[in-house]
Amino acid sequence: MARVVAGIGTSHVPSIGAVVDKGEQDSPAWKPLFDAYEPVKSWLADEVKVDEVIVIYNDHACDFSFAKYPTFAVGMSAEYEIADEGFGVRPLPSIKGNLEFSAHICRHLVYEEEFDITICRDMKVEHGLLVPMNLCFSHGEDWPVRVIPVQVNVLQHPIPTALRCYKLGKALRRAVETYGHDLNVAVMGTGGMSHQLHGERFGHLNTEFDNWFLNKIEVDPQALCDMTHDEMMDQAGAEAVELIMWLTMRGAITDDAHRIHRNYYAPMTTGMGLITMQDTL
Repeated sequence: MARVVAGIGTSHVPSIGAVVDKGEQDSPAWKPLFDAYEPVKSWLADEVKVDEVIVIYNDHACDFSFAKYPTFAVGMSAEYEIADEGFGVRPLPSIKGNLEFSAHICRHLVYEEEFDITICRDMKVEHGLLVPMNLCFSHGEDWPVRVIPVQVNVLQHPIPTALRCYKLGKALRRAVETYGHDLNVAVMGTGGMSHQLHGERFGHLNTEFDNWFLNKIEVDPQALCDMTHDEMMDQAGAEAVELIMWLTMRGAITDDAHRIHRNYYAPMTTGMGLITMQDTL
């Protein structure tokens, strides 16, 4: 039986990808961030031995457009190409999928959980997914794990509630556990933390909120599910509403899952958070 063994909440700041591509991870501004992920890489590879990763992310109007933007979209393909976000295609291997496992997840979400998802057989992935992969996994010619991309609309209102994202996580867990093959699965929720990149509040950063959020997602996720979009954006900036995707990760692991790693770094205009949690089996 497949099982969820790990949950990861992490930021997906696009400039991280540029730093990786230029090999500047050891520069003074970035070394504290990348150093925090080194134990995460070894934990995922050597301790929980992850085979598959379900990555919850948002497409930043790259593969999707505001003309047609699905609330929840799930990849169902054996491979996902790297998208061009306007600066050329990053020098990364394509993301490998698991067609059979993805098809099972999609069937379960639609038939058993009544989630009306958009199923994507052709899906290009961008920094929302790629940056977390860079941070948590090393790669050579290929990535060491296969991926199921789960894209959530946090750009174009109306967007799903925090509670709906949490319920999606619980549905994903049940889908994983009904798959008949032996797989160790990690669920990664991405986005945020506090930041606003437009308007009069450009550069808004709330480190107090970010650390409160990291506390609550570990021990009291219901408090986060009860927050409205307006409350979250008022405290942490408009783009911080991406944090509802972390609740999908939290819903996919057990209530008593315990924290393994935690880090917070905010030298710029965006709070960069990390939490990893190990599931109880």
